[in-house]
Amino acid sequence: MSDIDSDKWLEAMKSEMDSMGSNQVWTLVDPPKGVRPVGCKWVYKCKLGANGEVTAFKARLVAKGYTQRPGVDFEETYSPVAMAKSIRILLAIAVWYDYEIWQMDVKTAFLNGFVEEEIFMDQPEGFTTVGEEQKVCRLQRSIYGLKQASQSWNTHFDEVIRGCDFIKNDYDPCVYKKLSGSSIAYLVLYVDDILLIGNDVKMLGDIKAWLSTQFSMKDMGETSYILGIKIYRDRSRRMLGLTQSSYTEKVLKRFMMEHSKRGVLPMRHGIKLSKKQSPKTDEELKRMSDIPYASAVGSIQYAVQCTRPDVAYALSVMSRNQACAGEAHWSAVKSILKYLRRTKDMFLIYGVGELILEGYSDASFQSDDDDAKSQSGFVLKLNGGVVAWKSSKQDTTADSTTEAEYIAASEAAKEAVWMKNYIQELGVVPSIAEPVVIFCDNNGAIAQAKEPRSHYRSKHILRRYHLLREMVGRGDCRMDRVSSAENTADPLTKSMSQVAHTQHLDKMGLRSMGDWL
Repeated sequence: MSDIDSDKWLEAMKSEMDSMGSNQVWTLVDPPKGVRPVGCKWVYKCKLGANGEVTAFKARLVAKGYTQRPGVDFEETYSPVAMAKSIRILLAIAVWYDYEIWQMDVKTAFLNGFVEEEIFMDQPEGFTTVGEEQKVCRLQRSIYGLKQASQSWNTHFDEVIRGCDFIKNDYDPCVYKKLSGSSIAYLVLYVDDILLIGNDVKMLGDIKAWLSTQFSMKDMGETSYILGIKIYRDRSRRMLGLTQSSYTEKVLKRFMMEHSKRGVLPMRHGIKLSKKQSPKTDEELKRMSDIPYASAVGSIQYAVQCTRPDVAYALSVMSRNQACAGEAHWSAVKSILKYLRRTKDMFLIYGVGELILEGYSDASFQSDDDDAKSQSGFVLKLNGGVVAWKSSKQDTTADSTTEAEYIAASEAAKEAVWMKNYIQELGVVPSIAEPVVIFCDNNGAIAQAKEPRSHYRSKHILRRYHLLREMVGRGDCRMDRVSSAENTADPLTKSMSQVAHTQHLDKMGLRSMGDWL
């Protein structure tokens, strides 16, 4: 190694090999005839803290899983992770009740999973056993890079955690609950990151101690940074804020926009984009092939997924043009980045509302210039901030504004029912027993949801959207009227003026740092 930090990387490699040994990941055997061992390699990464500083040097021994063959050395590969909306809901509940929010990290998590298939791997470079250089590793545990590694780890963790009287949530398999008298604890797993949330410090401490007997754990204390999201908490006011300022800065630097102008809107009001603006000449095609359009859209997507519903509509429009992006589309993506630069310290706040789940749906009729399809948008709020949102083009052509709004409300209601069921299993939000109110600004859509109406303009609506009537009929949700100006989902269906956009930010629970800290 010629790197300036070679000593630190070497120490990280030795630590990784120590973990392999302590977990008895493999045994050395003579190479079987006719069997092709899986290769392996070292992967190096600096672990960054909340402010972008290097907190650790990590070296991972990774199997070359791309050489594995289905049905021979792997079968199932799927592994769930906790959904972002599940985490947001729990945080909104935790700040309402002033629960503890702690974090732990599982060291070398994948090495805890067991391998059911017979897999042989080459010895790692630089760490071959003297005198046994010709032997290969017969894997007993999963290792990073194997096709089934993530699933093996998740299966093993699930078996262990349920042995400690944790109950899995049926609506998110990576969220667990434990009860003991009046004490309650929730455990959230995202690959190897663990959140512990509960009302009893002693109970949570006992869980942490028990986890440390089952796995090699790192106690992170009170949660302040997880999955690239900073968590700020003011317990005196029972408020909590989520921000991705560091992640946003990293994205801006990646696309050389850290010194750009600061945009006031994610998408300029009145702008129209279509496939007609795609490259026409060879010169235009060549230029666009050198532009990291898809990479930029993907980077923005993670921010939208976690904390930035205000950018969801603009990103939805940009995403659908990836295959034919032209200069106008790239300019619009840069507008999003400029807006993110101005609002990089934006927080998604919980703690300024009631612990009641409510939804808002909206639609923009035939807003797509290419196929005349409409745009759906919805948000669901809890304790003052949005916990779920979506902006997407409808997959069927609406024939009227009522139909477009009805389709959007149906999508919002389906999400609301999932959330209702998920929150009911958490067992600490009494109001969830009541129907979830979905606010809509179209009287016709509300009437259609409440009772069937035979009408030539609605008789062709696809059957799956009529699930809305069923959900309203059985009391899962209720449709109510709201004015367009007060519809929190409005920014998820169209570009808006700066004044209107700013007003809706507060309704979604989005605030700048100076407005609440």
